[in-house]
Amino acid sequence: MKIKALKDGFKAELENVAADKSISHRFAIFALLSDKTSTAKNYLLAEDTLNTLKIIENLGAKVERNGSEVCISPSARIKEPTCILECGNSGTAMRLMIGFLAGIAGFFVLSGDKYLNKRPMKRICEPLREIGAKIMGREDANFAPICIEGQKLKNFNYISEISSAQVKTAMILAGFRADKISYFKESFLSRNHSENMLSFMEAPLKIKQTSLEISPLKKPLKPLNITIPNDPSSAFYFILAALILPNSQICIKNVLLNPTRIEAYKVLEKMGANISYKFDEKNFEQIGTIYASSSKLQAIEVSENIPWLIDEAPALAIAFALANGTSVLKNAKELRVKESDRIKAMITNLQKCGIEAEELEDGFKITGGTPKSTLIESFGDHRIAMSFAILGLVCSMEIDDCSCIATSFPNFIALLENLGAQIDY
Repeated sequence: MKIKALKDGFKAELENVAADKSISHRFAIFALLSDKTSTAKNYLLAEDTLNTLKIIENLGAKVERNGSEVCISPSARIKEPTCILECGNSGTAMRLMIGFLAGIAGFFVLSGDKYLNKRPMKRICEPLREIGAKIMGREDANFAPICIEGQKLKNFNYISEISSAQVKTAMILAGFRADKISYFKESFLSRNHSENMLSFMEAPLKIKQTSLEISPLKKPLKPLNITIPNDPSSAFYFILAALILPNSQICIKNVLLNPTRIEAYKVLEKMGANISYKFDEKNFEQIGTIYASSSKLQAIEVSENIPWLIDEAPALAIAFALANGTSVLKNAKELRVKESDRIKAMITNLQKCGIEAEELEDGFKITGGTPKSTLIESFGDHRIAMSFAILGLVCSMEIDDCSCIATSFPNFIALLENLGAQIDY
């Protein structure tokens, strides 16, 4: 895909950026904890989240779709599937399903594409095995395909060494199937969508900052009836575009504004970005509108609240490459085990663009400059491809293998074209 530089900037108002992926996955999986039909409007119709719907259908749920409205009616009991449960490119789907299925009678096999099956699963499988889960896979269940033979689980008191919403959610789902009350603690609050949604369903969950008390399920949860907000990680690309192009303004509506999801926006503000917010009435999550306009960005060092901006780190690297001065991101080693090694992917590609950039073990150092047009490699990672597509609006860019974008943001290219971008395939 070739993207030509957009010289004149743009003015836009968007309402249809991708629905939130994290909440869409969780809606589908959590619907199985009820005995009544759950409904979500604005469900993300991307490859990853559609795969999750197929998974729960193979577990016995009835799924009805009317455009982006999804209704899920769970079966009386989880059905043992006759096929492999395909997670595609989604680490969230695989890791959450491992926790969900570990305590349910039956035999289950989870697999994904060539990229997902290289991503580590030990962080999920190891603590689950310690409480009685029977999980098998390549390299001692560190890599998929993952086989699960559901067992009765013991309660736990688990302190997580990493702040991961996926680990947390997997342990919550396992705790619901344990024999007694379980406890979970993380050092830094990771994304808290699971706690918010499960509390909305009246789950037996007590929350105290970074600590959770999880009681076994004694009855089905209340069903969900929600409208899924737009994904702030997806909106971030278009906010960034407005900041780095001259004479540009943008307004994006119905965006999830959970504090654990907008840290990257706060970093941009500290860099001098013109960004403001309008907060709407809070439901199960805080939702609102984000405004941004052309800005001169200054270098920054970022080393705190990293779990809250980990998905936006590749796009932040583009902001660093166009800022005045040298910017540094630290304490982000988690970027090494995403859909690609995102530290290596961003630095390799920025260097191809003529930007002074250095890999750190846990992040990167980037000196702002004038990028040049080149061919970059996506590494099969949607966030790498989208980040360099935004840079392409500044200096033109050719990106290999952009099919990965469909895993999370199927209308990304169409929205770019609506802003005036010229794209050749």
